[in-house]
Amino acid sequence: MATPFLAGLAVAAAALGGRYGIQAWQAFKARPPKPRIRKFYDGGFQPTMTRREAALILGVWEKAIPDKVKEAHRKVMFANHPDTGGSHYLASKINEAKDVILGKRKGSGSAF
Repeated sequence: MATPFLAGLAVAAAALGGRYGIQAWQAFKARPPKPRIRKFYDGGFQPTMTRREAALILGVWEKAIPDKVKEAHRKVMFANHPDTGGSHYLASKINEAKDVILGKRKGSGSAF
């Protein structure tokens, strides 16, 4: 006698659970997307640029491969290039960071 009642209760619980799941999924899809922006270096510059500071500026590891360094340099330079409203000082520091990471210069060769 209790079997049909329990079966009905189970069906009702499954229906409510499914309804809640669908509503939760729709709310999840409708929420605004989180920006996937990496946080770049936001501090003052040291008198002589170190590999650590250069890596923080470009957003790469200190021992990153040259291809990753060049790609990161391109992205950061694109956002801060003087032709698109960036400053010459920041552009020179970004170039200096790339040179320090790639080992082309020891640091602080900036014109500024």
